[in-house]
Amino acid sequence: MKKLKRLLYMAPVALLIAACDNGFEEMNVNPNASTEVVPGFLFTKAQLDAVSVNFTGGAYLTIGGSMQHFATYKEVPAAGDKYFNFSYSTGNWAAYSQAVVEIEQVIDAVADQPTNVNLLSASRIWKAYTFHRLTDLYGDVPYSDAGKALTDKNYSPKYDEQSAIYPDLLKELDESINAFDAAQTTFGKSDLIYGGDIGKWKKFGYSLMLRLGMRLTEVDPAAAKTWVQKAIAGGVITSDADIATIAYVDGSNTSNRNFIASGLMTTDYVSPGGDNVEGGKIAKTFIDHLKATSDPRLGVVAIVWKPSADGKTVTADTSAALQKGMPNAAFNSLPGDFNNYSEPNPATILRYDAPLLVFTSAEAHLLLAEAAVRGWYTGATATEEYNLAVTAGLKQWSAFGAAGVISDAKIAAYLKANPYKAGTVAQQMEQIQTQKWVTLFLEDEYEIFANWRRTGYPKLTPTNYPGNLTGGKIPTRFVIPDSEELYNQVNFYEARTRQGGTNTLSSMVWWDK
Repeated sequence: MKKLKRLLYMAPVALLIAACDNGFEEMNVNPNASTEVVPGFLFTKAQLDAVSVNFTGGAYLTIGGSMQHFATYKEVPAAGDKYFNFSYSTGNWAAYSQAVVEIEQVIDAVADQPTNVNLLSASRIWKAYTFHRLTDLYGDVPYSDAGKALTDKNYSPKYDEQSAIYPDLLKELDESINAFDAAQTTFGKSDLIYGGDIGKWKKFGYSLMLRLGMRLTEVDPAAAKTWVQKAIAGGVITSDADIATIAYVDGSNTSNRNFIASGLMTTDYVSPGGDNVEGGKIAKTFIDHLKATSDPRLGVVAIVWKPSADGKTVTADTSAALQKGMPNAAFNSLPGDFNNYSEPNPATILRYDAPLLVFTSAEAHLLLAEAAVRGWYTGATATEEYNLAVTAGLKQWSAFGAAGVISDAKIAAYLKANPYKAGTVAQQMEQIQTQKWVTLFLEDEYEIFANWRRTGYPKLTPTNYPGNLTGGKIPTRFVIPDSEELYNQVNFYEARTRQGGTNTLSSMVWWDK
């Protein structure tokens, strides 16, 4: 009887187990997740992930400090300020698990369908944008094998030499631009930058070609000239209407906020005045330059919190005389005058709904000015292109709202006080590249870092904080994370040997001479 009862008890349990087993696979499928690649959705995400990866660690703390846009009194976040901590520079490697995989999946999904040629071309251009940042930061990196884990089960991609990556990036841009077909479909609203406008994508592609071509000036001048002239002939971004821009909005969904504003607010500038997380302020080198040149951008980008008479409230004061930059690597504890140093302007830079200017007409005009100095461009003089660049660089701040508007009168006064000086080639280069250092402030610290390594401008005085990791040399490369030594050891060691046998902040990339 007991045995019968036990069998009767176990029977429904067995039936339940069988039922669970029969539907197990269906039950474990997420109904809210897509099992197939939706190119438009993934292209949107690839755009957002490529521009925002590791902004706080890479662009703000490492490059922002080393390029002396920002300074900190603390040691832990001082990768760029005191050359003291390399870990913040490793975070951009996360692009491989995000933007790289995403754009590769989009390319795989659209490559076989001729009617998707515009989707493929835009994706290839965006892939070139994504990879030029990675290789500029790290040198030899996984490229031809990258993003193939899902399709090819390749979990140990080889490292391509940067000297081979650059020609392929330029080839990709050239082929993609020429393949666009106005009769075919586009990404439309899934394209956050141009809304599928292929004419503007061509200009973006040629502008990126101009940037990458100029990167070769110290290692292959002949190739540099060829690609620069091809880009100029194709047509680059020279008007505000063609600026590559990603719009952000404020609101309860924090992922829609501008990541620069979010990063700065989260780390250092969440409350007016007082101490902050990373100990950061705008650097003395940058503020002093803006003040010395009477640059009207000073009041647009920088403020000092001024307390009221009763000390109960503070006001963001943009007065030029009040602005004061904090010296790099000068402190290792909270300085007594910390509240007197300049911070980013909450009415412009720290707006959650501020746009991201991915590639501007100001940068393109500066590149054209350099091409004119080198004798590679005769469509305008270096003076004309420089003046256009300065004007565009000042006007672009109007995209950040009323507090960013700089009047024509102020622009004219700035150009009169700081005219283009057609001196020696070196003097002209210094003026052009220093202007780029100001123009791209915060919007593209990565490009500022690359351009400084290529040209040596602006002239920056290194810091030499006790115990620094570079011997008092401004960092010249990001450090590849330790995980590569663990999971991709053979390829990592091979690349490290090719690049001088080191993986440090003082290592150098191929084009940096």
